[in-house]
Parts: sequence; C-alpha cells; structure tokens
Amino acid sequence: MTTQSHLIHSRRFLPLFVTQLLGAFNDNLFKNAMVLYVVYSVYNSEAAEAKFSAVASGIFILPFFLLSALSGQLADMRDKARIIRIVKACEIGIMLVGAVGLVLAWKGFAVTTLAIPLMLLALFGMGIHSTFFGPIKYAILPQHLHKDEVLAGTGLVEAGTYIAILAGTILAGWIPVEWAAVGVIVTALIGYATGRQVPPAPPEAQGMPLDFHFVRSSIALVRNTSHDRRVFLAIMAISFFWTIGAVLFIQFPPLAKNVLTASKEVASLFLVIFSVGVAAGSISINALLKGTVSARFAPVSVIAMGCFVVMFYLVCRQWTTDNGGALLNVSQFIVHPMAIPLMVSLLGIAVSGGMFVVPLYAFLTTFVERSQTARTIAANNIVNSGAMVVGSTLAVGLSAAGVSITDQLLLSAAMCLVAAWLGKCLYRAECARC
Repeated sequence: MTTQSHLIHSRRFLPLFVTQLLGAFNDNLFKNAMVLYVVYSVYNSEAAEAKFSAVASGIFILPFFLLSALSGQLADMRDKARIIRIVKACEIGIMLVGAVGLVLAWKGFAVTTLAIPLMLLALFGMGIHSTFFGPIKYAILPQHLHKDEVLAGTGLVEAGTYIAILAGTILAGWIPVEWAAVGVIVTALIGYATGRQVPPAPPEAQGMPLDFHFVRSSIALVRNTSHDRRVFLAIMAISFFWTIGAVLFIQFPPLAKNVLTASKEVASLFLVIFSVGVAAGSISINALLKGTVSARFAPVSVIAMGCFVVMFYLVCRQWTTDNGGALLNVSQFIVHPMAIPLMVSLLGIAVSGGMFVVPLYAFLTTFVERSQTARTIAANNIVNSGAMVVGSTLAVGLSAAGVSITDQLLLSAAMCLVAAWLGKCLYRAECARC
C-alpha cells in the first residue's frame, strides 16, 4: 500500500481531507455560480466583466491580508480541531446569506442593488472562513502525520483542493443558480459534520498572548518567518504562483465569452481542465521526489508553465469562429480545429503549476518548529494575498487601459520567469544546507 493510499484510510488524515475538500468545493460552487451568472446575465462589456471578476477575487482575498496573522496565532495557540468546528459552523450562516443572494438573482429581484451585494458579502465571509481554515489544513499535518508522510499528505491536500475546485466549477457552470443556492447550504452542513471527526490537535505553544493589531502582528509574523532563507524563498515563489493563478482565473470567464465566443459551460470547462491539471501535477511530483521535500524540479516546472501560457496565448490569437454571433456550446467548442491545442496548453499550465507549488508548501511545514507551522502558513497567506491583489489590480488596470484580455496572458508568462528564478534560488539554499 502506498503512503498516499494508506493516509486516505487513516483517521489521522481522512476527516481533515474530506472537510477541506468540502470547503474548497463550496467556495468554488458559490463563487463560480455568482461570477458566471453576472458575466453572462448582467453585464455586456468585456471591461465590465473583467472588472467584476477582479473585484470578486479581491473581496475574497482581502481577509487573508487582514486576518492571517490572527488566524496563524490562533491555530498555533489553540486546539486546531476545535477551531475547525467553529469555522465550519460559521460557514453554514455565511452560505445562508449567499444562497439568498443567488435566489434573488434567479428571481431577477433587485439584482444590482441587493442580490449582488449579498453574494459579495457572502464571498467576503467565505474569504474569512478560508483565512482561518487555511493555516490549519497544512499546519495540522506534521502534528498528525509521520515525517515521511508529510509530503504525501501535502500533495493529497493540494490535489483534493483542486478536485473540489473541479467539482464545484462543473456544477456552477451546469446547474441552475437556484440549485447552486441549495447546494452551498447542504455542503456547509456536511462539512460541519465531517469537521467534528477531526482528531484533537492541542497547541504546541501555550501561554502567549494574542496580538489583535493586524498591521503590527502581520509585519511581525512575516519578519519572524524570514529568518530561514528556504522558508522565505518558498513563500515568495508561492506568492508569484498564486499571482499568476489569480490573473488567469480573472481572465478565463471574459476570455471565453468575448475572445472564444463560448458559453458559460465552456468557461466552466476551462476551470475544470485547470483544476484536473493541478491535481495531477500535485500527485505526480510526490512520485518524482519519492517523498523527499525538495525544490529540485521547481525551476523547470514553472518555466514549462510559462511556455504553456505562451502557447495558450498564441492559440487565442489565432482563434476565429463563424457562428453568427451565437455563443459556442461545449460540443461546438470541442469540434473547433483549435480546441485541442487550446485545452492541451491549458492542461500543461496546470500540471506544471501543480508540480511547482506542492513541494514549496511542504517546505513551510517541515523546516520550521512545529509550534510555529500555522503562523508560517499564515505569513505565507499574507504575502500571497498581497501579491494576488497586485496581480488583480494589474489586470484591472490593463483592461482599463485598453489592453485586451488575450494580450494580458503575456503578463502571466512573464511572471513565470520570476517564479523560476526564485525556485532556482530556493534549490541553491536547500543544497547549501545539505
């Protein structure tokens, strides 16, 4: 039995795995149902659609920037399993608000004045939910797993996250908005039930006061995690990866509609392919590294990612349709002569991205004291969120300046070069410690 299959059957790992999977599923079912509805049913402008997609991403990211320091402190100083139960209980209330917004949108009642604000409020709430749950899902692994199981556990968590994104994205693109409203509530209830099964994870550090000043605590948190060069470089590389991911995810819905003249089901298919690819890359890198935490393949992985982004850009530039102005459905899209190169390039972006990022997360949980793992993940989330906000702002600014969605793909390709340089620096730091 492999390490990964062994973990799936273990109570030390399975309840956490299922709980985080359901949380990621719910995030994406709700967010994509909202964004696809607004892009395809409310706005009729590429710039306005890209702006809304960026605003939605920014609202979700903001809590990571403001509250990650507090969430990291709590996760290291309180029982992680108890925090999971509290967070999952809050998710039920958040999704009730979001469901009301989705139903109002379905009914066409006060869409811009009430339905969309309620949905954005719920999205902000889910950002808070993820901010407090995020450090735990990685920091709890060294506490419940053996040292030689941490990379496999990290890969499974990352792969599970993207499988959940896949499932949530598929449903968001294919089911009516009213069924999405029901789905997010049911998922929150099941997530609370599974969260209660996570074994106790008492704090490794006790007797330290919480610092509620988010600016001071955030600066201190990031500074304190920068003493190990490997951890600092891993955080910077992960931040560039998620900046690239944020820009791509902002671009997908308006690009599908306005450049490829494709339906929301096709936009959903793009996100599905991306999610499958990252999950595949997350699992395959563990096999390549044979359970050893290393950045050996990081530079080549992200360079490959950049090449696939350029390939995706070139295919989009060559894309033409003769459909009388109607949007292509999935079957029409798939038979388009450029569809296979487009999907292959998108899959390549995702697989190489997954291979790049998973070992970096393992760095954050294995090269610090166990009493500081959650705060390290929280510091990573602060830097990641700041980088993603910069990426989202760049995307909005480029759209406002008249730069097409297609040409903005080159921004993502350029950022891959910076991520490759950081990955190379990380591997050198790793070798220097050997």
